[in-house]
Amino acid sequence: MIYITGDIHGDENRVSKNRLGMMKKGDTLIVCGDFGFLWDDSQKERTIRKKLEKRDYTICFIDGTHENFSLLNSFPVVEWNGGLAHKIQSNIYHLMRGQMYTIDGKKIFTMGGGESPDSDILEGDISENDKAAIPTDRELLDGVNRMEQAGFACDYIITHEPPSKIKDFLLLGERTPSRITALNAYFDELQTQCTYKCWYFGSMHIDKFISASQCAVFKTIINTRTGERL
Repeated sequence: MIYITGDIHGDENRVSKNRLGMMKKGDTLIVCGDFGFLWDDSQKERTIRKKLEKRDYTICFIDGTHENFSLLNSFPVVEWNGGLAHKIQSNIYHLMRGQMYTIDGKKIFTMGGGESPDSDILEGDISENDKAAIPTDRELLDGVNRMEQAGFACDYIITHEPPSKIKDFLLLGERTPSRITALNAYFDELQTQCTYKCWYFGSMHIDKFISASQCAVFKTIINTRTGERL
């Protein structure tokens, strides 16, 4: 069984045994960015990761915009379920950008990253870590190539950012205009070209089914087979 949730930001309560009590051996939890347990590599973080390693299920995450990319990229890259991933612990994996995985018999495309809302790119106020949060042309092209190899079809698309049209819809009524990036536009094209069952994204920090095939996820946990919110 595959479960999806949104940004955790290092909140240990979000991954407590009670909260994830429905998960069984062989299940997979995928976090849509900003996992948060690889921020400063403190003893506390390492202890939490060791605790999570004792679970019978797998925990995966894509990167968001609030990550320590230098730390994240220091972990070994391995082949995992048909794609490349950073192996964090024996059962914890970072699903890399532009990859296609087969998990529980389902094809899953991943593209983490985005422009940090805390930086001002137009004013040049962007750190090296914020630059690393933005997918490169190579990663975007890799994503297109893997989608093409899969016949532009998969079961689930997992991203941090949504397509621009979805982002605009969710920000209707906001006083400040949404920042539409090249990545949002890339997702617009992907949405047009690809066939998929559901697209999950986490950056908007809300829990909302926009349609049967588009879902913003934050604190809820979604059973991808049934659509049930937990």
